[in-house]
Amino acid sequence: MAHPMLATLERELTLYRRLWQASVFSSFLLPLLFVLSIGVGVGSYVNANGGLGGVDYLSYIAPGVVITTAFQIGIGESTYPVLGGFKWTRSYQAMRSAPVEPQHMVGGHLLYLMFRGVIATIAFLIIVGAFGAMHSWWAPMTIVIAAIVTVAVAGPVTAFAASIENDNYFALLFRFGVIPATLFSGVFFPVDQLPALVRPLAYASPLWHGVVLSREATLGWPTPWPIWIHVGYLIVWTAIGVALAVWRFRKRLED
Repeated sequence: MAHPMLATLERELTLYRRLWQASVFSSFLLPLLFVLSIGVGVGSYVNANGGLGGVDYLSYIAPGVVITTAFQIGIGESTYPVLGGFKWTRSYQAMRSAPVEPQHMVGGHLLYLMFRGVIATIAFLIIVGAFGAMHSWWAPMTIVIAAIVTVAVAGPVTAFAASIENDNYFALLFRFGVIPATLFSGVFFPVDQLPALVRPLAYASPLWHGVVLSREATLGWPTPWPIWIHVGYLIVWTAIGVALAVWRFRKRLED
């Protein structure tokens, strides 16, 4: 008999095998179109003025967009699917009666999201690599960084989704959390260009830490802070998020 966590992962993969076509646009085509339109289209104007940080604009935004894709997969797949699992399909209640413990449900869910983030990252790196946007042999480390970022943001959002009854809260999450983080975490321009009062918000975002680590891997640029601080910050987010998610799963299943 498979470990309950692996059984949960297998369930998620089985569902994804039937529904993977729905994710092709958001996980693969949309980032690609975004890179081509912003990195190549708008980038031609930036490159005409010397590029950004000494590299062409496509090379500058590519590591940020790939981490943003993992960031959005981690958040998006932890909102409606998790709430739906409790409220609409009641799949988590069914798993609990198997019995599967809450930590195994959360673990299987996060492993599945890591898989999604890694697959999207590999595909993205191959594509932007063909455009000459990879400048370091350390670029494959972006896959590891994307996996960490995916879990770091998925844990807290999973806990949040397991705590609410109304899906309207997700609109607030995307409007006041995901969109600002995507725009102001150094993906498209250096955080140093933000007003000094706003920069701490960017530094607090796990996305910014993933972006600077990815830029170190693909461009060889040194990170603003020591690497262990960026990695450690993401690990703290992961640990707290997983603990919160397991707690909220257990509480909701016992109510």
